[in-house]
Amino acid sequence: MSNPLFSTFDSAPFSKIKNSHFKPAFKNAIEIAKKEIALICTSKEKASFKNTIEALDYSGELLGRISSVFFNLNSAETNDEIQKIAQEISPLLSEFSNDITLNETLFKKVKQVFDTKETFKLTKEQLQLLEKHYKSFTRNGALLNPSDKEKLREFDKQLGQKTLQFGQNLLADTNDYELTITNEADLKGLPDSAKEAAKNLAENKNKEGWLITLDYPSYIPFMKYAENRNLRKQLAIAFGAKSFKSNKNNNENLIKEIVELRLNRAKLLGYDTHAHFTLEERMAKTADNVYVFSNDLLEKASPAAKKEFKNLTNFANELDGITTLQKWDAAYYSEKLKQKLFNLDDEALKPYFKLDNVLQGAFTIAGKLFDLVFKKNTTIDTYHNEVTVYDVHNTNGDFIALFYTDFHPRPGKRAGAWMTSYKPQQQKNGNNERPHISIVCNFTKPTDTKPSLLTFNEVTTLFHEFGHALHGMLANTTYPSLSGTNVFWDFVELPSQIMENWCFEKEALEIFAHHYETGALIPMEYIEKIKESATFHEGMATLRQLSFGLLDMAWHTTPPSTNFSVKEFEKSAFKNTQLYPDVTENCMSTSFAHIFQGGYSSGYYSYKWAEVLDADAFAYFKEKGIFNKEIASKFKKEILEKGGTEHPATLYKNFRGKEPTNNALLKRAGLL
Repeated sequence: MSNPLFSTFDSAPFSKIKNSHFKPAFKNAIEIAKKEIALICTSKEKASFKNTIEALDYSGELLGRISSVFFNLNSAETNDEIQKIAQEISPLLSEFSNDITLNETLFKKVKQVFDTKETFKLTKEQLQLLEKHYKSFTRNGALLNPSDKEKLREFDKQLGQKTLQFGQNLLADTNDYELTITNEADLKGLPDSAKEAAKNLAENKNKEGWLITLDYPSYIPFMKYAENRNLRKQLAIAFGAKSFKSNKNNNENLIKEIVELRLNRAKLLGYDTHAHFTLEERMAKTADNVYVFSNDLLEKASPAAKKEFKNLTNFANELDGITTLQKWDAAYYSEKLKQKLFNLDDEALKPYFKLDNVLQGAFTIAGKLFDLVFKKNTTIDTYHNEVTVYDVHNTNGDFIALFYTDFHPRPGKRAGAWMTSYKPQQQKNGNNERPHISIVCNFTKPTDTKPSLLTFNEVTTLFHEFGHALHGMLANTTYPSLSGTNVFWDFVELPSQIMENWCFEKEALEIFAHHYETGALIPMEYIEKIKESATFHEGMATLRQLSFGLLDMAWHTTPPSTNFSVKEFEKSAFKNTQLYPDVTENCMSTSFAHIFQGGYSSGYYSYKWAEVLDADAFAYFKEKGIFNKEIASKFKKEILEKGGTEHPATLYKNFRGKEPTNNALLKRAGLL
């Protein structure tokens, strides 16, 4: 059978693709892209925006499509063979990327256009694209001497392989652990739905009893409800020890190598640290600004967090005589206290949050805000039978995007939730090519007796990823590298985090929060309790989020010498945010995939940074009405459609009419 990846395709032809197709397809696409670059370099015409910058941005389209298919499969439906191919392909891609940024002829042409940009009468978008490409050369080695260029190639090759290996180790270690329970008494406190799910997991693996894994839909209910403290401890230690044990999946040495490579790469390029290099292209601009921002929030959140922790400790002591609160007590007693204070039980809410209803609710809300219509398409190829595809149109009937959803955990899927793309939006040859967008999550699976019912936290996660998806789907730019979520990293979370706000609003909940059996609307008192409890333990939650951002910054601003303990370095970074006693067997860094596998290195602070933006932006909606078409239209046109065509601070001010402040976030979090 011919290789389906050898020619341009519209929707990804998953059913036709064999693993053996990938490597030759990558090699073929790289050769095609090299020829496209060669045409730019050998052109006898004077370098112009069109024949150099525009041609460069449109080059490598087939390679980009193949990469998106392959690496999305490596995240959502991987296996040993795909992981092996990933390790083989990674250095080829690093080499090709370096071939572009270290190409002296190409850089001279880009620089020539950059130096004479006033003569081309460029639009704002074209100026942004020119600056982006020029910086991609100067920031990635174009000005280095030949010897240093070779060093850079080696750094990039190693980083590509080591970050991949980090993720492979983490997935393997997550899948390796299982807690098998044969005595039903050990499940005391667990809701029937969680027990049924655990029973199904065991049956699927031909085991007796009940099975608990480290996947969130299995792990979190056990930590939240199981009365057996020893088993909670066992599970929590296993969760915190991912890739930290003395086995082949240990990530400690990989962390040291990745951090050292990033530092050496940054220094080679003339920057003090990896954070200095990264933050130059962020809204925050400098590491000092990130620390000032983080420490300011830390100062405001710490008193509330310490008070909340003391109250929780006292509550656990009163209830069960627990004098020292441990990490495996956190979710359990927090849930008990929340039930006491608000008479609100996550399990009582779940029947009102059937996955299908929540998704349709997100669709309806997107329709009200942005004039979108979603319709299931059963003809589009998918990589797994759990994946569903939707055609997205506007209310005028114009095609907007393809939207893929993939909601449940599997052994070949990494943990967490994310949005991704299979095809970018771009305007080419007179056509506005529309994007193919996907969200991937790990929500509670349906059981024999119940559909997939979400916790409220899972509801907000779905809306979060759907917000990212809207950013991708509504993209309306000319050039692919400025389209959709191709924005500064500390701006990309604004469209996702703002969507979470609708989950707390009565008008929105009335759309989708209906009992899965009776169809009854969620009771008004539940809605009020959801709103009341929105700031429950917000101080501790803020401290936790800040701790991750500060750990990330520590790794990338003050990395120690090679002879050090990952665990001790982490403890030092956590010293100002720690509430619970340290657990010797645990290490967060070894499973910190956001920064050691994903793209968040020196950027984890962006969740909090974007929270300031989303709270400020949603306050604008609240002033005018959460479905106000005028505000929604401004958000769509100035934020969602514009991608990276202008500086994000400009885009935000165009939408909001003023600079954001911390006040809306602090007020929403109850920290003022």
